[in-house]
Amino acid sequence: MSDTSDSDNEISFQVKFLGRVEVIRPEGLQILEEAVQNLKTPDSYSTEKKAKKSKVHVFLSVSAIDILEKKTKFLLYSCPLSTVSFCAVLPNSPKIFGFVAKHPAVDTYHCYLFQSKTFGHVLVSVIGDAFQASKKEEEVRGGRDLIVEALRHKNKVLQKENDELKRRLAAQSII
Repeated sequence: MSDTSDSDNEISFQVKFLGRVEVIRPEGLQILEEAVQNLKTPDSYSTEKKAKKSKVHVFLSVSAIDILEKKTKFLLYSCPLSTVSFCAVLPNSPKIFGFVAKHPAVDTYHCYLFQSKTFGHVLVSVIGDAFQASKKEEEVRGGRDLIVEALRHKNKVLQKENDELKRRLAAQSII
C-alpha cells in the first residue's frame, strides 16, 4: 500500500486482477461467489470473463477506482465511486475480494475480482471509507448548490426592492 498523490488523496494497491464479470444484481456475497465461479468456467463466447490473473495497481480516490496494468500502466477500467454498489471479501476465500459497479453507459452491473494475500480486507475497508467520503462530498456539494441558489434568490429580491425604492425616491424628488 502506498500513498501516491497528496492532492487527490489517492491510495494505490498492487493486487492480482482475476477478471470482470457481468452480474445480474448490484449487491450481495452470492453475486461475488457466482462471479468467481463464472471466472473458473468461462464460456467460449465471452472474452471478458477469461481471467488473466495479471498484476494490477488499484488506485482509489474519493471520486473513482482505477485499475491499471502494472507493467504498462495502461488503464484497464475506471469506476466512479458513485457507481459502486457493493464491495466485500469472500468469506470462504479470504484472499479474494471484489466490488460491483454499474456500467456508466448501459444498465448493467459488473463484478471486478481481485486476489491479494495481505490487502483484501484493507482494500475493502478503504473502498467503503472512500465511498462514504464521496457521499459526504456530494452532500456538501449539494448543500453548497442550495446555498448558492438561496443567495441568488435573495439577491433578486433585494434588487427588486432597490429598484422600487429608487423609483419612489425619483417620484418624490419630482414633486
